[in-house]
Amino acid sequence: MGEEPLTKANILDLIADEPVRMALLHAVAKLDLPDCWIGAGFVRNLVWDHLHGFSDATPLNDIDVIFFDAMNVSENLELKIAACLEQSQPQFKWDVKNQARMHTVNGDAPYESSIDALSFWPKTATAIAVRLWDETSNRLELAAPLGVEDLVALRVRPTPAFKRKMKIFEQRIMKKHWQNIWPNLRLQ
Repeated sequence: MGEEPLTKANILDLIADEPVRMALLHAVAKLDLPDCWIGAGFVRNLVWDHLHGFSDATPLNDIDVIFFDAMNVSENLELKIAACLEQSQPQFKWDVKNQARMHTVNGDAPYESSIDALSFWPKTATAIAVRLWDETSNRLELAAPLGVEDLVALRVRPTPAFKRKMKIFEQRIMKKHWQNIWPNLRLQ
């Protein structure tokens, strides 16, 4: 592990080199949802697999799609979008959430955008997302409001906003068993 640390550009290159992830990004982009991204394990797992030298990708539990539409905060809309994605990519479980309503679920002040919402996610290494910015050129954009340092340093710690919810944070970490999958992780 004496290599230079990964940068945002390196992370985008890793994603661009993954045909399955690119197909999923294209499926989501076709829906043309406002302020839409795929986050959490979609990016995190790939980076941690790379840093651990895994030749096979760690399976994704689900695909976390976020978008921001303050005009329609119906949970029903999220279910319809997930169903549409399951039709096009049925081998994956889709978790679709409109971040314009999630502040009420999470007990936070209203979020201003999907990127703002990411900064309220539980773990810094997971508060990261990617989207297909230009389908024609396959240009990707990475959202990391808290940076990528913890992700590439294999460090797991709460986001500043989640420090007030430490019991929930600790329960989530225990449930994930991440150190069994990625033994070089450091919990902080």
